[in-house]
Amino acid sequence: MSEPTPPLHRPRAQSLRLRLMLSFLTFPALVDVGTLGYMLIEGWSFPDALFMSATTITTVGFGEVNPLSEAGRLFTIALLLVGLAALWYALSVLVGVVVEGELKARWEARRMERQMDQVRDHQIVCGFGRVGRETAETFRALGLQVIVVDRDPAAVSLATSQRFLAVEGDATEDATLTRAGVERASGLVTALGTDADNVFVTLSTQAINPSLPIVARANETGAIPKLRRAGASQVVSPYDMAGRQMARLSLRPDTVNFVEDLFRGAGGGLLVEDIRIEQGSPFDGLTVQQVHEYVPRTLLLAIRRADRTIAPPSPDFQLSGGDLVAAVGAESDLQLLEGGSQQGVPLLSITPID
Repeated sequence: MSEPTPPLHRPRAQSLRLRLMLSFLTFPALVDVGTLGYMLIEGWSFPDALFMSATTITTVGFGEVNPLSEAGRLFTIALLLVGLAALWYALSVLVGVVVEGELKARWEARRMERQMDQVRDHQIVCGFGRVGRETAETFRALGLQVIVVDRDPAAVSLATSQRFLAVEGDATEDATLTRAGVERASGLVTALGTDADNVFVTLSTQAINPSLPIVARANETGAIPKLRRAGASQVVSPYDMAGRQMARLSLRPDTVNFVEDLFRGAGGGLLVEDIRIEQGSPFDGLTVQQVHEYVPRTLLLAIRRADRTIAPPSPDFQLSGGDLVAAVGAESDLQLLEGGSQQGVPLLSITPID
């Protein structure tokens, strides 16, 4: 697939296309002018004039078809000089296209490598197919930096044309993941076309960065346990998920749209976030009611402790280090809740909101 050239490069591309067109049209035009000139000046037939014009412009030098008059010789000299100039111009354009294209490609590659070296806490998307593209676009809509990895040059070209950082290479290889900054990433999504490739990406990622959350695509149901054993934090089957979503939309469309708006933060309103309560944080040991007094405009929807989920938690439920809290609220309130969940932050610094 291909995308239109980004607007910043269109003037240069159009200028280059125009120069190429001029260089290729110059020779037929000169042959026409030379043929007409010999017919008018020397009174030659069309075949003789055409042959003389072609041999003069191409500097082949087979000799004169018929004796030339003084005017004919002057015309031949002018035609020869113009032909040589046109030839050198065409050669310079062709060389410029090759050199400029190669230098531009190298410059773009180096610039992208420098940018990727500076990226931290980004999301890696392995595979830029339909699922990968949607995932990358969603990350970008949430304000997250994304690096795309794909072995297909066309997919990489599409990703870069859409302003994503991209690595061309096999995502199952450690070197490719290292180029994408897997050691510095905050998450990885593998959405390759085969379950075997997604398993290999998961294993390679686990070997390089064992603590990195991995979301893996499963094309077949039987691949789900294999991906989990390989180290995937979450496994998603696009077909199963699409089927469940279609059923929910058919039964409760308003509820589904409302929840999706929450997750997207549509219109700058409420958001749903999961927040980890760290050991020794200000909120470690407080009850849900006490946390609500510090951040009253947030609602704790559910709490995951070990393999147990409490939803909704009672006001006197006591939070503990390691709990995962699902909360809904405005972005500023959720940031305050997240601050109180981090270790080393004094409780006095968490100012209750009136």
